[in-house]
Amino acid sequence: MASSKPPEPASQPFSTAWLRDLAPSPPEQELGPLQLAWLGDAVWELHQRLRHCHQPAPAASLHRAVVAAVAATAQELALQRLEPLLNGVERDLVRRGRNRAGRGPRRTDPATYGQATGFETMLGWLFLRNPRRLAELLDHLEKTDPPAPSHASP
Repeated sequence: MASSKPPEPASQPFSTAWLRDLAPSPPEQELGPLQLAWLGDAVWELHQRLRHCHQPAPAASLHRAVVAAVAATAQELALQRLEPLLNGVERDLVRRGRNRAGRGPRRTDPATYGQATGFETMLGWLFLRNPRRLAELLDHLEKTDPPAPSHASP
């Protein structure tokens, strides 16, 4: 029987070299906060999938781990860990995304959803404008990732 526990984090640090090597590619037209959040959501999910894909675990278990990592509550926690490092432009992007977020899904607290949307807005903008800075922030999250809770049976 397959285990339903999420896979443990990789023993080796995940590399963001793929981001560092990207050239900035700002769009011809300035994108709005919700467009940037939509892009940032995809960037964050890809980052999480890349983090987990080298782990020996069933696909369903990897999927659950990624879904947990891309949930609004997890994004809000990631943003909290990054806040001391953010510059003025990044803080403004978070604010703009948060203010445009709307209510969000019924099962999610609107404040949490707003913070997650702000986080995604910043990620989307950095992906387009400053991939190297995005890699720095993702590396910081990787280094400060709290240890996973033990799933050992009593």
